[in-house]
This record gives sequence, structure tokens and C-alpha cells, in this order.
Amino acid sequence: QVRLVESGGGLVQSGGSLRLSCTATGNIFSIGTMGWYRRAPGPQRELVATITAGGGTYYGDSVKGRFTITRDNAKNTVYLQMSSLEPADTDVYYCNVDRAETMNNWGYRDLWGQGTLVTVSS
Repeated sequence: QVRLVESGGGLVQSGGSLRLSCTATGNIFSIGTMGWYRRAPGPQRELVATITAGGGTYYGDSVKGRFTITRDNAKNTVYLQMSSLEPADTDVYYCNVDRAETMNNWGYRDLWGQGTLVTVSS
């Protein structure tokens, strides 16, 4: 079974930085697009950033220029470097993988991590 394990959340002052990590565990053969979302007011989670298997990135408007998403394919891990944090960035951040395949040909779609809390104090 493929699972996503997140780490790196915590409390930081406004203007500070944090790095989130998310590792996909299991007998993994390949992973598609990895991304970070956060809970937003409303029914849908807000897209923060995504990165494809080939390294193509996309950022939500509210984080452009402040957050950087990277991934280490050898470690099945995606990172979110967050800088110039603002109180409005306070939220639970969720890791997502759009698809994953295991060595024994099991396929998974739309996987989510458990969430990690980021709190930015003013």
C-alpha cells in the first residue's frame, strides 16, 4: 500500500521560513505529479504548488515568489520551501500525489497525506 508521510510543520513568526517534506512509502515503481494543498474557507482545498515527474512546477497566485516546490525522485519525496511567511499562510497543509504505481503493478490515484499544521504568528 502507498502512503504519504508529511513532516515539517510548526510555529514561525511572520517573515520567517519553513520547509515541509512529504515522502511516499511503499513498494513504489513510479509517481506522477506531487503537490501541496491547504485547507481554505470553502468546500475545496486551495492549490499551493505542484510539480510533475519531469520537474514542471505550478504555483497558486497567493504563494508565487515566496514558496518553492522541489522533489527528489530517488527518495519519492516532495518538498515545499516556504519563505516570507504571512499570518494568512496559517493553515493545514496536505501533500497529494495524483497517481502512483507499485513494483507489483498496483495503481493508486489521488492520494493524500494526513496534513501538517503551519502557524504563522504576527
